[in-house]
Amino acid sequence: MDIINKLLFVLLGLFIILNFGLFMGVSMRKIVARVARRNGVPFYQPWLDLIKLYGTRDQISHGIMFYLGPVFRLSGGVGIFLFMPLIFGSQYFNNFSFAGDLVLILYFQFFGMLGMALGAGEGGHPYSAIGISRGLSQFTTIEVPMTLAVISLGIQYNTLSISEIVAAQQGGFQNWTVFTNPFATAAAMLSLLGAFGHSPFNLVKAPNEIPIGPPTEYHSTFLGVLQTNAAILHVIEAVLFMNLFFGGAVNWFELMLKSFLIYFWSVFVGVVFPRYRIEQSVQWFLKVPLLLGVIAIIIYM
Repeated sequence: MDIINKLLFVLLGLFIILNFGLFMGVSMRKIVARVARRNGVPFYQPWLDLIKLYGTRDQISHGIMFYLGPVFRLSGGVGIFLFMPLIFGSQYFNNFSFAGDLVLILYFQFFGMLGMALGAGEGGHPYSAIGISRGLSQFTTIEVPMTLAVISLGIQYNTLSISEIVAAQQGGFQNWTVFTNPFATAAAMLSLLGAFGHSPFNLVKAPNEIPIGPPTEYHSTFLGVLQTNAAILHVIEAVLFMNLFFGGAVNWFELMLKSFLIYFWSVFVGVVFPRYRIEQSVQWFLKVPLLLGVIAIIIYM
C-alpha cells in the first residue's frame, strides 16, 4: 500500500507539473506577444494542441530511431521529475529522491538531447546534421559552467543530495545559495538561459532562419510527446534551480511562484536580445559563465 500511495502521489505531482507547464508556456507566449503589440494565442491553446496531436496518426515511414527520439526526450524530462524533491518536508511530494540524486539529474538533462540527436539522424533531412551539431555543441558548453556551479555547491554543503541542500537553506532568505554563493548562482543562472533554449540561444530550431527542426519534422502524436516534454521539462528545470539556489519550496504556491519567476528570467532575456550564431553562443558560455564557475570553486575550496 505504501508503494501504491507513493505512485499515486507521483502521478498527481506529474499531472500538476504538466498543467502548470502548459499554463506557464502560454503565459510567456502572451507576454512576448504583448511586447510585440500582438494579442497572442488564447490561454487554452496548449491543451487544444495536445488533444489534436494525440488524436492524429502518422502515415510517414522513417527509421525506428526517428520515432524513439521523442520517447527519449520525454524520458529525460520525466526522469528528472521522478527524482526531484518538489515540496520540502513533504513525504508525499518528495518523489524518489535519494542521496546523490543531483548527479543522476544532471545525466538525465543530457539524456533527452542525445535521444533527439539520434532521432534527427534518422529523419533523412539534409539539414539534420546542422541541428544536431548546433544542439550538442551548445548544450556541451552549457553543461560546463553548470557542472562547476554544482561542484561548488557540493563543496559548500558537503553533499550532492538536493533535499539536504534545500534543508541547509532553511531559516530565512539570507541562507539561500543566491546570497551565500553568488558566483555559483550567477554561473548557473546564465547556463539556464541556454538550457531553456530561448533567444539568444535558440539555435537548434532557429526560427525565421531555417524552416526545419522538431516542429516541422515531427507531427501528430510524436509532436504531442515533444510538447508534453517541453511543458514538464521547463517547470522541473526551474524547480531544480529553485531547490539549489533559492531555498526550495514548502508548499505548491511557493513552488509555482518561484519557478514562474525563474522561467521568466529566460523569457525576459529572450525578448531583449537577438539570436547568437553558434560560434558566438559557444564562446559566450566558455567565457563569462565558465569564469564565474571557476571563481565559485576557488572561493569554497
